[in-house]
Amino acid sequence: MVNPENLKPPLKWAGGKRWLVPILTEIWHDYQDDYQLIEPFCGGLAIALGLAPQKAILNDVNPHLINFYRWLKKGMTCRIEMKNEEDHYYQNRDRFNELICAKKWTNKEAAELFYYLNRTGFNGLCRFNQKGGFNVPFGSYKKINYRKDFTSYKSTLKNWQFTLGDFEKIKISNKSFIYADPPYDVEFRQYSSGGFSWEDQERLAKWLATQDQPVIASNQATERILDLYKSLGFETQQLNAPRRISCNGDRTPAMEMLALKNF
Repeated sequence: MVNPENLKPPLKWAGGKRWLVPILTEIWHDYQDDYQLIEPFCGGLAIALGLAPQKAILNDVNPHLINFYRWLKKGMTCRIEMKNEEDHYYQNRDRFNELICAKKWTNKEAAELFYYLNRTGFNGLCRFNQKGGFNVPFGSYKKINYRKDFTSYKSTLKNWQFTLGDFEKIKISNKSFIYADPPYDVEFRQYSSGGFSWEDQERLAKWLATQDQPVIASNQATERILDLYKSLGFETQQLNAPRRISCNGDRTPAMEMLALKNF
């Protein structure tokens, strides 16, 4: 295992999958010595840190998330001031959006600001408007534990590759174990400026079905999602998911689908 310090996901992440790690670990156990982990939607890194692969390709369409992880891989230490204050939050949100507009979102300051906004904003949401601007409001938490030193992540992430782009651009090699956790099939999908439509859900499922490597996909167990994956030859099961963050703060439990192929 390459996560000797039992590192936790550094970000708050809506729909995080830490609760799913024990289930996936049982399946991953037979592959961990020889296979690399591939995540087309790496999200909050709960699965990658939980499974602790020797090698991984961790992809996402959110450029600011990937920028943060690339700096995390370097052992980032934050220099910006982090305060749980509303005015300070909006000042930093404005600064983050200035960097986006100036096309400087790949620098270290942008990574630090992304972390601060994630920890301080409402419900850990990552939401952007159609122009690409971060628009999550202040979170109003009583207390926030900020982290400034991320050097302990450096060794764990050493052989992990963070890629940015559409899932179909990922090169799948032999001995790859694919876990796909796309944005849920729900009304709120404005995870990135482009969103994630039903057509994208279909495109993903069909792309996963063409792979000859072990594939696991998770999603909210809506009727059409279940029908889609079953029609493509996946073995599906439904799990009781824990309460999760949603776009309006509703923490109502929902059923989760797990779809498996090539096992």
